[in-house]
Amino acid sequence: METLSIGQYDLIYNAFSFGFATLAAATLFFWLGIGQVKQQYKTAMVVTGLVTFIAAYHYFRIGQSWSEAYVLAEGAYNATDKGFNSAYRYVDWLLTVPLLLVELILVMSLTRSETVSRATRLGLLALIMVALGYPGEVAESGSVRWIFGLLSMVPFLWIVYELYVGLGKAIESQPENARGLVKAARNVTVVSWFFYPIVYFAGAIGIEGATATVIVEVGYTIADLVAKAGFGVLIFLIAMRKSEEPDGQKRQTVPA
Repeated sequence: METLSIGQYDLIYNAFSFGFATLAAATLFFWLGIGQVKQQYKTAMVVTGLVTFIAAYHYFRIGQSWSEAYVLAEGAYNATDKGFNSAYRYVDWLLTVPLLLVELILVMSLTRSETVSRATRLGLLALIMVALGYPGEVAESGSVRWIFGLLSMVPFLWIVYELYVGLGKAIESQPENARGLVKAARNVTVVSWFFYPIVYFAGAIGIEGATATVIVEVGYTIADLVAKAGFGVLIFLIAMRKSEEPDGQKRQTVPA
């Protein structure tokens, strides 16, 4: 672990604190808003709040670990013998990344068979993507980071294909007043997820030391807030819009 200046340490600590506060507040907002949507969208709202709750908990733990990992001495923060537990992020992602995709499927209110098929396929791809990324994240060798990073991009690109091609017809069948928001939610997912590999490969392109630490920790935090809290707001708005539709409207389906 690198020695950090006071400014670098505080920037990361404040990012973790802001992340926890934002995600905790988002959890309350989503769960308190469950009563404002129709029955068929309540599960999507429960999952949306669950994602931010899990993330908030892990940001709390990340902040604790960060505080224990450094001590101020002679005008700089030096590493202690406890070390920073970066695995909290991957534990969080193993739980929340599949659920983020499930949120989108649930709020689209497809048939039961479509929902199970698409959620299962996308969820498994997300698990594989995160699992492949972890060995590279903790590797000291840049070449190992590249190998596992590129391997994790395979299921990621498959997910992108599923969102834009596999779900294309299903999205077009959504109510007109919510269709644009569903597309926006899909786009936010893809754009924010593309930010993760940019941060991931920061240490493999010559950026090292304290600068790399700041880029990775602050970068991942920004991506998490957009991908979870920001995405969750879109899911809530979709559920609200679709709840405005009159009961009994025929739901269109497409092959899974």
